[in-house]
Amino acid sequence: MGRKFLVALGSAALALSLAACSGEGAGSGGTTGSEKPSDLTIGVSMPTQTSERWIADGNAVKSKLEAKGYKVDLQYAGDDIPTQSQQVDQMITQGADVLVIAAIDGTALNSQLQAAADAKIPVISYDRLIRGSKNVDFYVSFDNYKVGVAQGTALLVGLGLLNKDGSKGTAKGPLNVELFAGSLDDNNTQYFFSGAMDTLKPFIEDGTLVVKSKQTTPEQVAILRWQQETAQKRMENLLTSAYNDGSKVDGVLSPYDGISRGIITALQNAGYGKGAKKLPVVTGQDAEIASIKLINDGVQNSTVFKDTRLLAEQAVNASEAFLQKKQPQANDTETYNNGVKVVPSYLLPIATVYKDDIKATLIDSGYWTAEEVAAGQAKK
Repeated sequence: MGRKFLVALGSAALALSLAACSGEGAGSGGTTGSEKPSDLTIGVSMPTQTSERWIADGNAVKSKLEAKGYKVDLQYAGDDIPTQSQQVDQMITQGADVLVIAAIDGTALNSQLQAAADAKIPVISYDRLIRGSKNVDFYVSFDNYKVGVAQGTALLVGLGLLNKDGSKGTAKGPLNVELFAGSLDDNNTQYFFSGAMDTLKPFIEDGTLVVKSKQTTPEQVAILRWQQETAQKRMENLLTSAYNDGSKVDGVLSPYDGISRGIITALQNAGYGKGAKKLPVVTGQDAEIASIKLINDGVQNSTVFKDTRLLAEQAVNASEAFLQKKQPQANDTETYNNGVKVVPSYLLPIATVYKDDIKATLIDSGYWTAEEVAAGQAKK
């Protein structure tokens, strides 16, 4: 699905979105707007603690809200949908004044969101858009289509087909690539994959890039729950089924660093990275410290950095606006259609990180230290 179609969907439902954001009902809040922060509680529901990214998100939102005096109920759901549903239910019954939710499954919380609306509790969808409900009041995320474009571009740069400035590179095809996508129950997956495929499609159509497995649809290449082990197993299956004739993989589109590490493990186990059989170009996302070390060591090619500190800040800003009986500032009111309405959104910028960008983008900004990069581990 291309971005023009996504935007068209958004424009068609814009009037519904604006209507849903005014007056009473979902998003109007049960507060008066004059309470002290210490009298207010924000429920923060995060999907899992198996990814360092979500741990960082949860801690950042909690600490920023607490610094302003609010009480915070932060819960992690262990990537289990019923657990997240129960946790959100509990937040509602215990009187949360705002909910910030990063959903495991973007369609599984409809009854909870209706209960929140009935209790006049605003709902902020965090990074992953909650789908199929009119009771989503705001969305904070990154420009997820641009994330996909960045990943596709990084693959082309790594293969030498493009230079970093966008000019044509010196490499010639045909080059063998394989495609991976995230979990289909995560709304971001369609944007990542759409952006990447719109970028790669001309090179696939003219034969410069060859997907030897012929697996090119989201359903064929998706990795449920973004699991590293699942990605490793799929890459192993691709190597034994499509590359048992002695041909080699030149590049892999990966949407997330954990998936990237699974892919790289499968490739290394198959002899890539030894002698003349160099590792393929592998992309990524989230700037996880284990993958930043791999990039620094020349193993993984790149990642897309999404500064979760800024995302947490926007979640706090939106929460405060709702608590003060105001509408949060949106910079996109067209793109993110959740199937029922276009959800007003605040989208943040992203950055591609190659080896020579690590210091300026990650270390100098304080996101990771040089010691953490060298060790491949975050300090406790």
